[in-house]
This record gives sequence, structure tokens and C-alpha cells, in this order.
Amino acid sequence: MVKTGIMICGHGSRDEDAVHEFHALQNGLERLLPEHDVDSGFLEFARPTIGEGLDALRQRGNKDVVALPAMLFAAAHAKNDIPALLNDYQACNDINIRYGRELGVTPALLQAASERIMDALDKVGDHIPRENTLLLLAGRGASDPDANANVSKVMRLLWEGLGLGWGEVCYSGVTFPLTAPALEHAARMGFKRIVIFPWFLFTGVLVKRIYAAVDEAARAHPNIEFVKAKYFSDHPLILQTFLERAQEVDSGDNAMNCQLCKYRDSMPGFEAEVGLPQESHHHHVEGIGTGAHAHAHDHSHRPSYPHANHPLGPASLKKE
Repeated sequence: MVKTGIMICGHGSRDEDAVHEFHALQNGLERLLPEHDVDSGFLEFARPTIGEGLDALRQRGNKDVVALPAMLFAAAHAKNDIPALLNDYQACNDINIRYGRELGVTPALLQAASERIMDALDKVGDHIPRENTLLLLAGRGASDPDANANVSKVMRLLWEGLGLGWGEVCYSGVTFPLTAPALEHAARMGFKRIVIFPWFLFTGVLVKRIYAAVDEAARAHPNIEFVKAKYFSDHPLILQTFLERAQEVDSGDNAMNCQLCKYRDSMPGFEAEVGLPQESHHHHVEGIGTGAHAHAHDHSHRPSYPHANHPLGPASLKKE
């Protein structure tokens, strides 16, 4: 019988706390899947790299690997970078790699997010009613409009489901609006409380940047109560969703939703990216380490983002 290993493919971070949380997720999956070897690797900065994680599984006799992207939405990393690395590795080694899909928009993740938001609101008390509370959902931000649109979708589902007064979205980078201008906009809308939820799996440079922007907005607007909800982290429903993604690969029910994929169909503003080759853009930052010495890489080798100079987006991020 062919031995099957589980490979968790992460983005990687310069922040050591993020790497620790990622490995805690791996440990949780190991407990849920005791019959499988579970390993992990990163696209950039942290070690092991994805190739090193695959090496470890192969050396333990795994001839078949289910590779799962530790990504909430499918953008360039899940659609191009990770599968390109997996394809290259499979071509050079005696191993079969089957690729799972991103976590996506699911009732389980919405439930986990709502619990994080309500936990934060419960801690500060009910002196401000829900209808006077604005939800600001912070996504990572991508050069893929499909992934960015999912942030708006989950914001609306949470806003309506929790009965909050209003909902807005922001992003930590790449697209617009960034967190700081979105907070300034939200502060002008007349709500007495703003709760911020980062739609992120782990902490890291970007989550800490979001929280720092919230602190700055709170100093600028002392008449508004700003509440920072925790990102997903080790929520049990996250582990359960990863388990379901692994099971989908075995059952054959593993289709990624490509209906609005900019690489496969013409999307307004992104027409030039249809049919681009599948390749990774992270070779130069694989495994370079965490901490201050691990500088962020630019994406100048990627196709140009059509709104790179938007005043509420990437241009203002570069000025920071």
C-alpha cells in the first residue's frame, strides 16, 4: 500500500510569532491525522521551504503526498506559486503530489470569525448597541480581484448575520483601501464603536500593521471606541476545515472555483493576465529566515497591478 503524507504549504513570514502559530496548526493536524505523516514548508522567508518539507516526507517513505495551501482565498500564491513549486518537485522526484484547494468561504469559517468578533465585543461590554457598531474586515489584499471580492463577501455575511450597524473592508497591502484610510473613512460615519477583524490565519507583520493602524486611529478619534478582534489562529473550526480539504483530495471532490479567475477569463482591468504561465515568484526569498534581516521582496517581476498608484492603496503603503 502506498504511504500518503500530508504537506501544509504556507506563505511564510518575517515574524517569528507567525511561524510558531503555523507550526501549532501543523501539530493540530498531526493529532487529527495520526495515520499520516504531516509536514510543512513555506514559500518565503521561514524554513523549512516547501521543497525541504517534501524531502522530509519522501525520506519517511511517502510516495504519495496531499499538499494543502494554508491560504484563506485563492490568489496568486494558491493558483500559481505553490502549484508551480509542487509540479517542479514532482517532475524531479519519484513522488505523486495531489494538490488541495484553499480554505475558501465556508459556514465554518464564518462561524469562527463571528465567534472571534463577539468574543472581542463581549469583553468590552454592551454599553454600545450592535446597531451603533461598525465592522471593519481587514483582508490581506491581493493582485487578484476574485480574492479581494471574497473579503467583501464575508464582510457582508458577518455584518448582516451579527446585526451590526454597518460594514466596510480594508486590506493590509497590494490593493485598496489600505487599513489607515479605511479607518479614517469609517470614523467619519458617525458610529460610536468600530470593531476590526483581520481575516488572517496567523499573526505576522501584516496583522501587527493592521492593529497599529487601529491604535493610531483610536488616538486620533478618542470619542469612538475601537475594538480589535483576534484573527483565526488556532480556532478548532480552522483545523476542521483543513481536515475537510485533505479528505476532499481523496474523495475526488476537490474543484477550485475558477469562475472569476483572472488567469482563465477576462476580468475588467486584468485582461492582459489571461493565460499567463504557472510559475513561482518566490525563489529568491525561499528560506532566507525570519527577523529584521529578512527584507520584504518586491513583485516587480509580476505583471503590473493596474491600480498600483491608487491614492488609497499600494502607493501609500510604499510611503510608509
